[in-house]
Amino acid sequence: MQVITFTYDKSSNWYKEELEGCPAWTLVLVTYGRCVYWINEKKQVVEKGQWLLIPSKVPFYGRSVPTQIHEKYVVQFTADAADELFPLLQLPHYTSRLTGKYELIVDRLRLIHQQWQDKQSYYQTLCEALLKELFVYLHREWDQDTTTTATTQLVEQMKGYIQNHYREHVTKDELAACICRSPNYTAALFRKVTGQTISEFVHATRIKTGIYMLRHSALSVTEISEFIGYNDPSYFYRVFRRLTGLVPTDLVSDRETIRK
Repeated sequence: MQVITFTYDKSSNWYKEELEGCPAWTLVLVTYGRCVYWINEKKQVVEKGQWLLIPSKVPFYGRSVPTQIHEKYVVQFTADAADELFPLLQLPHYTSRLTGKYELIVDRLRLIHQQWQDKQSYYQTLCEALLKELFVYLHREWDQDTTTTATTQLVEQMKGYIQNHYREHVTKDELAACICRSPNYTAALFRKVTGQTISEFVHATRIKTGIYMLRHSALSVTEISEFIGYNDPSYFYRVFRRLTGLVPTDLVSDRETIRK
């Protein structure tokens, strides 16, 4: 797989046209709002948490929903020999799905975007490796078509609990009580649907808040670390670097001017 282009769109007047089909495959993940594609003259609305995969040489065009802002990642790539590994790349028509592994998939796309922008040594190789990893997660979910609406709702309940308590020490026992299931079943279900352990999801949620605060608040790194649940700033640094490839001070140096 070779990444050809990678873009992050945030717009209310976006428009894209490939009436003769793009020579590369196109993968889209919407992270906010929704947009509309017409693929072989068939309409496909893509909303937050939904991915869309368009084969090469398939005609399409897309646009924003009028007056509504949407955000999305778009990666265009050649399949090369990867079509032998991934059945989705053997399909002649477009495919789309609302993913239960949203946080995991958007994390990989953020990393690809970061590498694509920075263009450090071997960035192309790393982007392609991350894209292959992303397709592994897409296929695992694609193959688990037996996941029911009921189990998805249970996981959404757990995600909601974590969003409200991520600054605390969240355990599988607490989540089990939240959905009235056993702790072991709860942990296994969460990982099956999201592709992440409970701990990984908690860390990702904390770091997401941390990134926003580092860029837009007047708090110090230590204050932000404590606010999001890390009493040890050095541990916060280690987790932050592992998940983002950066250190918190990188974002502080670029933060916008805070009016006091």
